[in-house]
Amino acid sequence: MGTIKTFFKDTIIYGLATVLPRLMNLILVRLQTDTLETSSYSDNTTFYVYAAFFNVLLTYGMETAFFRFFTKTDQKEKIFSTVLISLTTSTLIFLIFVIAFNEQLASLVNLDQTYFNLLIGVLVLDALVVAPFAYLRATGRPIKFTAIKLSNVIVFVILNYFFLWAIPKFGIDFPGYNANDLVRYIFIANLVASISTLILLSPYFFKTKLVFSKSVFKQLVNYGLPIMVAGLAYVINENFDKWLLPEMLGKSINGAYSGCYKIAVFMTIFIQAFRLGAEPFFFNHAKELNAKQTYARIMKYFVILGSLMFVFTVAFLDIFKLLLVNDESYWVAIDIVPIVLLANLCLGIYFNLAIWYKLTDKTRFGMYISIVGAIITIAFNYLMIPKIGFMASAWATLVAYGSMMLISYQMGKKYYPVPYDILRIGSYLVLATIISAVSYYRFNENYYVSTILVLVFLGIVFLLEKNEIKQFLKIK
Repeated sequence: MGTIKTFFKDTIIYGLATVLPRLMNLILVRLQTDTLETSSYSDNTTFYVYAAFFNVLLTYGMETAFFRFFTKTDQKEKIFSTVLISLTTSTLIFLIFVIAFNEQLASLVNLDQTYFNLLIGVLVLDALVVAPFAYLRATGRPIKFTAIKLSNVIVFVILNYFFLWAIPKFGIDFPGYNANDLVRYIFIANLVASISTLILLSPYFFKTKLVFSKSVFKQLVNYGLPIMVAGLAYVINENFDKWLLPEMLGKSINGAYSGCYKIAVFMTIFIQAFRLGAEPFFFNHAKELNAKQTYARIMKYFVILGSLMFVFTVAFLDIFKLLLVNDESYWVAIDIVPIVLLANLCLGIYFNLAIWYKLTDKTRFGMYISIVGAIITIAFNYLMIPKIGFMASAWATLVAYGSMMLISYQMGKKYYPVPYDILRIGSYLVLATIISAVSYYRFNENYYVSTILVLVFLGIVFLLEKNEIKQFLKIK
């Protein structure tokens, strides 16, 4: 139980690196949806869809590979140096290639030339800091990690308010300012924030002796490439809908869909915070005698907290809607939020289950599972969008992540069996889904009933888990 508490302490600190930036970004959701028309918000979404895709390509699984080999070797500096050199070299090669074929590539991805160049700048800068950030996590420096992450977002938020709010409101004379193309200033703000992060992490490019080991590189690549393919499949699962909807239903619908999708960010924040703390923890504790029991407990607590977040967000969705996306033109897509929340909870469970193929070095299975999810996403969207519109994209996300979760669990029982309390976990998921459905479809905007339903869920959890909760709270 002490190990569990240590895990949660680290996760809370890493969570700050995720929660605070995301909360600050939530402010931007309101600013951007109030400032941009739905079609312009669609352009903003498309920019970050491509950013997510190329980020996976440019890191090619090296971050996870770094954690795997860094934790099980005494030659830690060699691992870090090899990862740093490989990522820096490949990123610079990518930059040279893009410069050589700039116009052709911008046309290929159907992006405005200026947007494309800003995208490349952000991609290159973000790829260069992957190794230093991973080093901070692997060496147990969550506070510095969090501080740098926060500084990035602070710069981004301040510049967004300067470009989208301060200049128009106070009539500030800014050279070349174009009020008819506000979305480009979001990308400029991102570029400046990425530059500031690289400056803060630049000492890590010189803190170790630069040694490139071909044998280490080969091991890293063999481990990381399946992770990369799985990452690309994940990007498809997360973003294919936002790439396809403008083509099939128009930019305006995609903008509304993307804006409402942001309301589900609370679940995304929770999952990302969990991943930041969990990945190094799982690797570092893999050799402990009670490791599997620890993983099982963590899974149960994850599902409890995730289910509570699901219930709470749906119960008070109308409040969150007003706070985050106040422009009513976006609300046409509000019905996707409960489905997307549940889908992301399934995704979080899948990430938790993923320890079996990461700890057994069978990352190719993670790749296969993610590919299955991507196929489901693509097929479901193409088949169902013409029939039920943008709701098909939300359901596709749930079906894909739910399928990945179930497949991973079944395969994990064979290769790395963990004694998960399936009955208890399944009960919490079903209970949270039922309560959320009743709250949203029967008592929408009835906050007295919604509050009671949230308290009912909490009460049931306490009755079932009171012994462990008491034991956990007694640990000093």
